[in-house]
Amino acid sequence: MKIATWNVNSLSVRLPQVLDWLAANPTDVLALQELKLTDDKFPVAAFAEAGYQAQWFGQKTYNGVALISQAPGTDVVKNIPGFEDDMSRVIAATYPDGTGGQLRVIGAYFPNGQAPDSDKFVYKMRWLDALRDWVKAEMTRHPHLVLMGDYNITYDELDMWDPVGLAGTIHCTDAEREKLQALTSLGLTDSFRLFEQPEKSFSWWDYREFAFRRNRGLRIDHILISENLKDRATACVIDRAPRKNERPSDHAPVVLTLA
Repeated sequence: MKIATWNVNSLSVRLPQVLDWLAANPTDVLALQELKLTDDKFPVAAFAEAGYQAQWFGQKTYNGVALISQAPGTDVVKNIPGFEDDMSRVIAATYPDGTGGQLRVIGAYFPNGQAPDSDKFVYKMRWLDALRDWVKAEMTRHPHLVLMGDYNITYDELDMWDPVGLAGTIHCTDAEREKLQALTSLGLTDSFRLFEQPEKSFSWWDYREFAFRRNRGLRIDHILISENLKDRATACVIDRAPRKNERPSDHAPVVLTLA
C-alpha cells in the first residue's frame, strides 16, 4: 500500500503533472494541498478517467485540500470539528488498509504563520492546539491513522539547509516544534525518520535564487503514522523528480509504503 502527500501549489496549473505522477506511481491515497480553486472547479472527471476517487475541500485563491484514492473514502470530515475557521485546511476519510481493516487518513495544510511576531503566527498556534485535540480523539476511534500534509514546520536542524542562518525563523521556531512534538507525543511517528535517509533531504525549495539546484530547502512535508502502523512501514521517500518539471510546485511528494 502506498500513501503520499504533495503540496501542488495550484491544482489547475499542476493537474497534468499530478495525473502523470499517479500514472507512473500508482498510489492508494494521495493527499493534496494548496488546490487554490473552488469546489465547483475541482477536476473530478479527470481523476475519475485516471481511475481515482476524490474527496475535496476547495477555496478560491488560497488553501484547499483533497484526498485522491483508488477506493472510495468514507466518514469524510472537513476542517477541525469545533474550531471555527474560514480556511480550507483539513480533510479526513477512512479507506481499506489492504489487510481487511480500515485506515484513517487526515490530509492537512498547516498554517504558514508568516512571522513569529505576527497575528498569523498566533492563529497557527491556536490551530495546532485544536488539531492535536481532535487527532487525539480520532486516534481513540481509529488505531490505524495517518496524519500527512504540508506541516510548515521542521523537526530540527537536519530539516534545514542552513541551521544557523534559519534558526528562530518561521517554520524553525521552538514554539512551532513544540507543537509538532505535542502531536508526536500522542503516539505518532515521523515515518521518514524510520529509515536511513540521505543528508540534506528536503521537500520544499524556494523558487528564487536557484534554491532547488543548490539544494537550499526545508523538510516541512511529513507523514506521521500511529504506533500500529510502524511495523508495516517498509519505506518512506521524497520524490524529487516532479520538482524538476517545467513550472513545478515548490514542494515534492513524500511517499510512504506500507506492507
